[in-house]
Amino acid sequence: MSAGGVLASTDKVAAVLVRRAIGDRLTNIFVNTGLLRKNEFEHTLEMLRDRLGLRVIGVDASERFLAKLKGVADPERKRKIIGAEFISVFADKAMELQKNEAHGQIAYLVQGTLYPDVIESVSVKGPSATIKTHHNVGGLPKNLRFKLVEPLGLLFKDEVRAVGERLGLPREQLRRHPFPGPGLAVRLLGEVTEERLAILRHADRIFIDALKEYDLYDRVWQAGAVLLPVRSVGVMGDARTYAFPIVLRAVTSTDGMTADWADLPAEFLRDVSSRIINQVPHVNRVAYDISSKPPSTIEWE
Repeated sequence: MSAGGVLASTDKVAAVLVRRAIGDRLTNIFVNTGLLRKNEFEHTLEMLRDRLGLRVIGVDASERFLAKLKGVADPERKRKIIGAEFISVFADKAMELQKNEAHGQIAYLVQGTLYPDVIESVSVKGPSATIKTHHNVGGLPKNLRFKLVEPLGLLFKDEVRAVGERLGLPREQLRRHPFPGPGLAVRLLGEVTEERLAILRHADRIFIDALKEYDLYDRVWQAGAVLLPVRSVGVMGDARTYAFPIVLRAVTSTDGMTADWADLPAEFLRDVSSRIINQVPHVNRVAYDISSKPPSTIEWE
């Protein structure tokens, strides 16, 4: 059984690689955590089935995840809750498949874990610090009922893309920006609520669509919007506003271990800022993050 909550290009490469090895015995599970980007669940299922020919089961577990995250603001708790809930969803679906279909015992879980995930999540060799728990590494429960299969676990992102090219995956899938396993939960600082997720999704869609419109998407390693848990004073027409700020984050990198902020054109940033403020309710300010990694991480949480 192959896991997937976001099914980034690394998960797709892992799924195709394992399918080459074991054929129809692989069942892919794509989970809607409620933390995905706008329309991502439906579009991803269609792409995996129609473009990659994978056997994929979609599971909408958004209510489960949002209920578990209610009232939680600490980023490490978010990541660990999401990791544990992923496994719970997979375990439930595995039991269902074993009862209703001729699957036999489902004992393995395939993940698209990369080496940077491991480095940042746990001390690998020596006294390295945990930078942030990745849901698919340090966020997994200790009593995991599956044996993990991580065929990409010693590779970096650029190496995985090379493997994907050899496997024949479409270029647009391989060049897709990395997206965090915990989804928008780590781009929404503070408590995760449906209202705040809706704001973030709208702003993120405007930003990503504009990058493609301006032919900047492939010049950037990773990009996304961040919603801060504060409000600022603004003015719309003759009225005072007290609304959320959105921070735009775009970086260039090779392997994700280090990154520089992307020097995007001023006219592009001006246009995106105007679109977000005018089109996204409850937002009255847009900022651009010009921090590099290190000392900052690519994601805010």
